[in-house]
Amino acid sequence: MNYLGIDLGGTNIAVGIVDENNKIITKVSRPTQTETAEQVIDAMAQTAREALEKADLTLDDVPWIGVGSPGAVNRSTGIIEFANNLPFRYTPMVQMLSDRLEGKTVLIENDANAAAYGEYMAGALKGAKNAIAITLGTGVGGGIIINHEIYAGSNYSGGELGHTVIVVDGRQCTCGRKGCWETYASATGLIRTTKEHMVDAPKDSPLWTIVEGDMDKVNGRTAFDAMRQGDPIGKEIVDEYIHYLSEGIVDMVNIFQPDILCIGGGISNERETLLAPVREFVASHQYAMNSEKKTVICRAELGNDAGIIGAALLGKKD
Repeated sequence: MNYLGIDLGGTNIAVGIVDENNKIITKVSRPTQTETAEQVIDAMAQTAREALEKADLTLDDVPWIGVGSPGAVNRSTGIIEFANNLPFRYTPMVQMLSDRLEGKTVLIENDANAAAYGEYMAGALKGAKNAIAITLGTGVGGGIIINHEIYAGSNYSGGELGHTVIVVDGRQCTCGRKGCWETYASATGLIRTTKEHMVDAPKDSPLWTIVEGDMDKVNGRTAFDAMRQGDPIGKEIVDEYIHYLSEGIVDMVNIFQPDILCIGGGISNERETLLAPVREFVASHQYAMNSEKKTVICRAELGNDAGIIGAALLGKKD
């Protein structure tokens, strides 16, 4: 059996064919054209057909089309109620995509939830009953697995973990609130923190030399690279970032007590430089610190493929 998954993003549409071992065997992508919903869905259908052709398959060879999409995704109605980076406002995605793919069954889920399901089916969360996947990207994405099922809440908008406030009246968030976790713990938040510290840093410090004196070149690696070069300000930034990240993770552990919590996104490439202090902080601050069973904190395994795999397998149980 083969499965087809579509990971819809504001930048790219990625489509993969996943085999019975939950491995991607073929992948095709194209830039997302975001003028109209119809244009986006036309491109999704075309990319899906290209992926099938590349794998020498047809629509008859897959049981359904799985989609992971940003936004408030009502998986019971197949409607995307809102997506801030795409032209979706109560868009009947399931019906529109099915119409373009010969009436094929379409399953849909929020993209962060789909990525978490991918990790649950084939990655770092495999074998867990209750688990959480955190993705550190432009924002902080979150996906929750409870009793082997994706948790989406009564209105299918649950799991917005990045919009937990950790600093009252803190940084302005795109959601309208202030002090959300993602304004500090995302890659965007780390870049902002780095730039704030650079204002008072010596111009000959590693922080500045790494970016060749151009603050616009700051990225999520800058502070870590400066720290590795012995820059005390770089270390201060990393410590501050890890503190905010860890505070949010403690909240997630205290609320859900998952078997496993995995961290993905580009910053997770720092591996134990990031994970070791996070584990230490959580161990000393979590409510159930005296429990024999503790949440395992690890790095996500599937990278950018998590969303494709999770979307493809939405109708498959482990």
